[in-house]
This record gives sequence, C-alpha cells and structure tokens, in this order.
Amino acid sequence: MRNYGLRASQFTILQVLSRAGEITQGTLGEVLAMDSTTLTRTLKVMARSGWIAQRAGKDRRERLVRLSNGGRKKMRQALPAWNKSQQDLRNKLGTNNWAQLETLLNQIVDITTR
Repeated sequence: MRNYGLRASQFTILQVLSRAGEITQGTLGEVLAMDSTTLTRTLKVMARSGWIAQRAGKDRRERLVRLSNGGRKKMRQALPAWNKSQQDLRNKLGTNNWAQLETLLNQIVDITTR
C-alpha cells in the first residue's frame, strides 16, 4: 500500500466506506474494532488527503463519514495491489491455514469488542 501513499488501515477504511456509504464515525469504529482516538486521527489525515468527506450529524457529537471522489479514485488505484497481496498470502498459507486465520481474527474481534 505504501506505493499508493496508503496505510493498510486507511485502505480498510476506504473499503468499508465504499460498501457502507455514509455512516457515523461511531459505527465505523465498531465495524473496524478501532478505538475512537486512533480512528479520529486516521480520519483527519484521510480528510486532509481528500479521500473522505465528513459532516455533522443530528447533534454536535455525531460525525458522518463517507468516501469522497478522491477516495474512490485512490481505492481503485490501490485495489489491484491489495488483491495481489491477499492472494499471495493466501497461497503461502494454504487454504486451511487461511480459513483458520480468518476464524481466529474474527474471534479476536469478538473478544475485544465485548
């Protein structure tokens, strides 16, 4: 992702927003299992880069986040490299280990978000 000026966490946020549309920052944090401070800092960088757009929600505490046109473009540019990295890792681990890894990661997310 470095070749595209992205961190893996930023690319993941772009992916989530591309599927979810406009969502609250709180919901985004829950989906990503990311703490509020880290997410806020990451979103500020992404907004400055023009990859996301933010606006106020129903009250002052709520922030709505969505993918911007710049974010869609950045995601399209980086997606082939992301897919290749995922496929390379999947090939190296093998189908069974890949499935076990996914299971373990889901369990970790479940445990840490309770």
